[in-house]
Amino acid sequence: MIGWSVAVVALLILLWQGWIWQSLVIYVVMFVLLRRWWASLKPSNDRDWADDLARTTHGTIQGDLVTLHNVRNFNWRTEDDYDICWETREYDLSRLHSVDMTTSYWGLPAIAHVLLSFGFDNGDFVVFSVEIRKERKELFSEIGGFFKKFELSIVATDERDALRVRTNVRGEDAYLYHTRLTDVTARQLFVSFVEEANKLATTPRFYHSITANCTTLVFNMLRRIIGGLPLDVRLLLSGYLPAYVQKHRGLQLDYSLKTLKQRGRITQSAIAADQAEDFSWRIRQGIPGWEPETLPSGQAPIK
Repeated sequence: MIGWSVAVVALLILLWQGWIWQSLVIYVVMFVLLRRWWASLKPSNDRDWADDLARTTHGTIQGDLVTLHNVRNFNWRTEDDYDICWETREYDLSRLHSVDMTTSYWGLPAIAHVLLSFGFDNGDFVVFSVEIRKERKELFSEIGGFFKKFELSIVATDERDALRVRTNVRGEDAYLYHTRLTDVTARQLFVSFVEEANKLATTPRFYHSITANCTTLVFNMLRRIIGGLPLDVRLLLSGYLPAYVQKHRGLQLDYSLKTLKQRGRITQSAIAADQAEDFSWRIRQGIPGWEPETLPSGQAPIK
């Protein structure tokens, strides 16, 4: 980017000095070379990936039964110390009971990672996370996300993996919101995640900081399912996404956004629950929409 900018400034100087045709020819040559280089960058599923993104989630759907392969269930102690575990799990869509949205912050309030948790009435939860597929020792870069630096990945994980690693290991601040998606929409969204994951498993795609990230990919899925959702700057400033969802009646209606955020902060409860078997239930204590009387048969989701 710096080199291109310097070259363009130099050409403008030449243009100002009367080297009109020479400047235009040089610029056209530069542009053609740039386009050829850009077109030569191809996404791939064959790289030296980081352990937590080494496999791609994919699945099969037969009626109500979904079989997911490569569901991540790492036991994280530190960023560099963990037990690797990939599992095959089955989910019955007829028992799909809830969809929760988690926003996890690590710096600026406008930027957050967004994860969706699907809950079933037998106490099972699975999280879908849209992420960059990092190579080993590679670090995320917002600018790199504009320039084909990273591949796109959809990872299905256990909640004690996806949420706990962010709060307990990486020191992020996480908030969980219980959504008001209907059973039909929740089912269609789950199926959409599986279908998108299957596509990426066979046809790699680049991550893009605006058009293909953790928020816009989910937004496009929902827009295909229910339609009528308008574009909004909060789809890019993902830290403010809960306000967008609330505006379109996607969160609990009897509470202000301030209350939902205060009661939905799961950072401390996740740290306290740590590796407990009932991690998913502990982090939902007191969250609007997760009152005991709203659960199937009045039971907590995990016992």
